[in-house]
Amino acid sequence: MTTATTTTTQTENPPTTSEITPLDEKTRAALEALLMTADRPIKPQAIIDPLNFLDPDAAPITQQALEAAIDTLNEEYESTNRSFRIERVAAGYRIMTLPSFAPVVAAMHRARAGTRLTKTQLETLSIIAYRQPVTRAELENIRGVACGDIVRALMDKNLVKITGRAEVLGRPMLYGTTPRFLDTFGLANLKDLPKPEELLPTMEQ
Repeated sequence: MTTATTTTTQTENPPTTSEITPLDEKTRAALEALLMTADRPIKPQAIIDPLNFLDPDAAPITQQALEAAIDTLNEEYESTNRSFRIERVAAGYRIMTLPSFAPVVAAMHRARAGTRLTKTQLETLSIIAYRQPVTRAELENIRGVACGDIVRALMDKNLVKITGRAEVLGRPMLYGTTPRFLDTFGLANLKDLPKPEELLPTMEQ
């Protein structure tokens, strides 16, 4: 009776650190990938479920094992002077930069805010992107309104640049997009622009 009671009591206790099966390097890397691609805190079970798909034959990952893996990763980050840690936020986990890097991160976000486009700027930029090199007269003929101020605003944002002069009367300037345009919209090159017919369903909604 005493032995049975003792066994039951031990089973109900949470496992000690030595009893937790640690996550292997591949699983910890997958854990990092999940957190790095998340735009909000992820609850533990929402992390554990996809990690269990890595090796269906392995024992299910427990929350204790997940927490131990996070501790291990944070120790690695600290020992290599990384600028971030995995933090517990709103009942979930997410990767966050250290407070000492707040000024430089804030500066980046201010710079991004400077690239926000109005509807008219986006329309003009779209025409330039698809028709480049294009003159201002061609832009205005397509849009039906003057585009000088809009083009200058896009140039100030480093999204549009002068690419040359047209071989026509008056040699008007030609406009095209910049490398920053590609970076802002996540494009490798202009060939990655969606085809106009692919945009029609979105425009009709």
